[in-house]
Amino acid sequence: MSIRPIVQILGFLLILLSFLMTLPVNLLMLDQSPDWPAFVKSAAICFGTGLAALMVTRRRNHALKQRQMFLLTVSAWIVIPLFSSLPLLWSGLNLSVTDAFFESISGITTTGSTVLSGLDDLPADILLWRSIMQWMGGIGIIGMAVAILPFLRIGGMRLFATESSEWSEKAVPRTSSLARSLVGVYLGITILCVLSYWTLGMGLFDAVNHALTTVSTGGYSTSDQSMGKFDTPGILLASTVFMAIGGMPFFLFVRFVHGQRSPLFRDSQVRFFLVLLVAIAAVLAVYRVVTDHVDPFTAYVEALFNVTSVVTTTGYASQDYTLWGPFAVVIFLFITFVGGCSGSTAGGMKVFRFQLSMLLLREQIRRLLHPHAVFARNYNGRVISDDIVASSVAFSFIFLATLAVMTSLLGILGLDLVTSFTGALTALTNVGPGLGDIIGPAGNFQSLPDGAKWVLMISMILGRLELLSVLVMLSPDFWRS
Repeated sequence: MSIRPIVQILGFLLILLSFLMTLPVNLLMLDQSPDWPAFVKSAAICFGTGLAALMVTRRRNHALKQRQMFLLTVSAWIVIPLFSSLPLLWSGLNLSVTDAFFESISGITTTGSTVLSGLDDLPADILLWRSIMQWMGGIGIIGMAVAILPFLRIGGMRLFATESSEWSEKAVPRTSSLARSLVGVYLGITILCVLSYWTLGMGLFDAVNHALTTVSTGGYSTSDQSMGKFDTPGILLASTVFMAIGGMPFFLFVRFVHGQRSPLFRDSQVRFFLVLLVAIAAVLAVYRVVTDHVDPFTAYVEALFNVTSVVTTTGYASQDYTLWGPFAVVIFLFITFVGGCSGSTAGGMKVFRFQLSMLLLREQIRRLLHPHAVFARNYNGRVISDDIVASSVAFSFIFLATLAVMTSLLGILGLDLVTSFTGALTALTNVGPGLGDIIGPAGNFQSLPDGAKWVLMISMILGRLELLSVLVMLSPDFWRS
């Protein structure tokens, strides 16, 4: 297997990353960028390494084969966070290699777990770089979900691959046009989010940072209080809307801007996703009104915000929702598994897998009643093939098995059950905060031992790449010619 095309693409990505690294210095005055030498040096190393990779592989390459796409997908999500951690490592934060890499991987995978505290007093350039990492990770996730995972026969976009090829020829004739449309839509939604936050009372710097991490469903904030610093109904509702948008399939937004309005509103996955958010928030709001006598409107706004944050794997918090009572803690634990829609920036198990599971359960019950009947298995108006069902079942099994392994490893490293289980879960689903006093919404991951942080970093990458694309590389068959 030739790695020449893989090195070539990674070289291009590093050159692009080098330009993004200069943004915190270019957009801020030097007195607001005390770590500008770290950014300049890091950008130079990225550019030099990327240029060297392109020069070594300048010969024209053929299209990537499937095994090369697996290797590229995994290596990109290791190499990019590695180089992205350099400004953090060389900044004035005095971070260890482990902490800098943890913060970077958490950012690029849009997990949102952090080892940093005192965010309100951190330099503006570091805060902006954290947000930029999550924003570029978000568009990378969309591109991977739409362009790569369907061809690797994993991920939910296989359900939409045929439909995508049908409309893309009409709306955006070439793959490059589709990529530009996705980036354009992503950028446009981000700008709308900036303007919304700014109009509703956020300062411009906070509005830009939070827009970058809202649309990417990343969850990094400029304050230790997260969105609690801007705890007004208008800002919470705006954030809820844009987190929900980030949790929906972006290829549907591309169709929307190209004049195909109905698919966005008819999509089964989107409808289920939105109903889920509204219904769970309503249940939690009623619970808080009854138990804590909270104003109904306030209870619903806060519940809807925090539920949307967890389901879309953003990880913002307007307050410590673990203090709402045992029932609320149980609900938040369960919805951590869900995730957003396939083809979105959100992580988690994805909504469509739960829908497929319900379809299979209904089919199995009907087979018990009518053993000789033939049932059509339809989803979103299309027949679902057996291999897609098998892939979904395999993913669910691997997810739960990996969760058990990672929880056990964290337990071996000395973490308590709640921290071990929710830490592994929040890393695999790319949510951000876990539960408990240490890594809950009011805590962070700084106090964890380095070994635990490396376990969580591996879990973040596994969860971001839908598990199977990483695990297949562990098979001896993968490396055989």
